[in-house]
Amino acid sequence: MIRKYVSLAQMSMQNSIAYRSSFIINIVGSLLLLVSMMYLWKAIYAERTEVGGFTWEAMKAYLLITFISNSVLSFTSEGRIAGKIRDGSVSLDLLKPLDFQKARFSETLGTSLFEGTVTIVLTILVLALFSGVQMPVGFTAWILFAISLLAALLVKFGVVYLAGLCCFWTDSFYGISLARAAITNLLSGALAPLAFFPDWLKSLCLLLPFQGIVHIPASIYLGQASSMEAVRMVAVQLIWGVVLWLLGKLLWNIAVKKVTIHGG
Repeated sequence: MIRKYVSLAQMSMQNSIAYRSSFIINIVGSLLLLVSMMYLWKAIYAERTEVGGFTWEAMKAYLLITFISNSVLSFTSEGRIAGKIRDGSVSLDLLKPLDFQKARFSETLGTSLFEGTVTIVLTILVLALFSGVQMPVGFTAWILFAISLLAALLVKFGVVYLAGLCCFWTDSFYGISLARAAITNLLSGALAPLAFFPDWLKSLCLLLPFQGIVHIPASIYLGQASSMEAVRMVAVQLIWGVVLWLLGKLLWNIAVKKVTIHGG
């Protein structure tokens, strides 16, 4: 059974490589946004050594982590999930001996392997352009950061999958995607570190799953949490990943009742 999902991941990666134009357009847009944000924050730090507890070196690292998080699971994966629902091909998936959610996750992993490789290359180029980026201290910090990034992918997939299933009730996936992106970017800390938020909004964000997409990986990377606290943060990511996965199963069981195949 696992081989089937591995095959899906491989085919998804091959498709991403074959039809890479869309991804390249998206990644170039994200890269331009990253460079723009770099120069914007560089201007803010021109006469300051620290803003909200972040040095310029730390802020550059934070922006790179945001770029990586947003690029590894791009609109390509999100559009694929919703596309099956909108064009009706989801009815064919119901006939296959595969779990719809696991199949979409496998495809996302396959796409992310390609997107992740390209993102790493681009990140290295940005590092060459903006020198003096803060790095994690110690091998343990690197390991915890890597695990946190993988957990962030699981959390983001959960959010994207739930948003995609909303297409069972509406044809406006573009609107759903924009709303999802706006909420995710704000509450995850992708637009600005949660430390810059008002206390009430920061407290709210720390209760929601979105923190696991940017805030937690960045906090671990920047050494803003001890080793034990970092382990706790990763555990929070994994718990939210499981919760979102279960919510996805629940919403799928409700939504799939709206599918009609040959009048039955």
